[in-house]
Amino acid sequence: GDVRSAIHKIGAAEIEVHFGAQVRAPQNLPLPGIKHIVAIASGKGGVGKSTVAANLAIALTLEGAHVGLLDADIYGPSQAQMFGSQGSKLMVDDQKRMVPLERYGIKLISMANIVPPGQAMVWRGPILHGTIKQFLQEVAWGDLDYLIIDLPPGTGDVQLSLSQLTRLSGGLIVTTPQDVARIDAERAVDMFKRVQVNILGVIENMSYFEQNGHKTYIFGQGGGRKMAEQYKTAFLGEIPIALSVREGGDSGVPVVVGAPQSPEAEAFRQAARNLAGQLSMHSYLLLPMA
Repeated sequence: GDVRSAIHKIGAAEIEVHFGAQVRAPQNLPLPGIKHIVAIASGKGGVGKSTVAANLAIALTLEGAHVGLLDADIYGPSQAQMFGSQGSKLMVDDQKRMVPLERYGIKLISMANIVPPGQAMVWRGPILHGTIKQFLQEVAWGDLDYLIIDLPPGTGDVQLSLSQLTRLSGGLIVTTPQDVARIDAERAVDMFKRVQVNILGVIENMSYFEQNGHKTYIFGQGGGRKMAEQYKTAFLGEIPIALSVREGGDSGVPVVVGAPQSPEAEAFRQAARNLAGQLSMHSYLLLPMA
């Protein structure tokens, strides 16, 4: 719609828009074979960050991209549950690199596929740093358009290690509409700014509940959009509260796979397109001038 409006203004009468799956890469790749690394953050737990990460990753594959997902929440990994891979163990190849699991077209690495279920990870910062380094540099990721990193809540050791170990294409903030969640999400924005990571946009989760065509804004309305405007970044989309989203996470079949025609799945797919557009635009702006 934005493309059509812009072209109409310069006098075009008929417009046909085609979308492609070719992903523009930056001049220098952050890791060998990986074009973009995107960290998904929230200032607090309970806003559905891991659900958003899982569904965005799959939505990007549905657009034709090659995608990996790194569950960097070492203390509370949840992506194995999201993808139904709790019982699978990671293997190593002949170069002693970890081989990601593959689910729904995603290459997946999670601590949950290394340690026994329910085992607490009582680790200090240096061990966390070494683990994140292994997950980035000692994994057979192959060629990826996007590596999505599901960060733990808050602004601690994992976030700092990630910024030191690789160059992020950008950070994405997940919030819910109410002020108390938005205030916490602002800490994640500040964290990215302190380590000089661009903010790619804001996704508002649990935006509303829809029944019989009527939307109820349980947690208030517009908080995510206001936050994006405040920080002069993109508002990538609103994800509604729906039983299918919760069921998908619990069953290991994310909603974009389990209920692909649902409004929730379409919201995730549109948010993924918006994210890809922001990354493409960012890469274009960083290209050297001729």
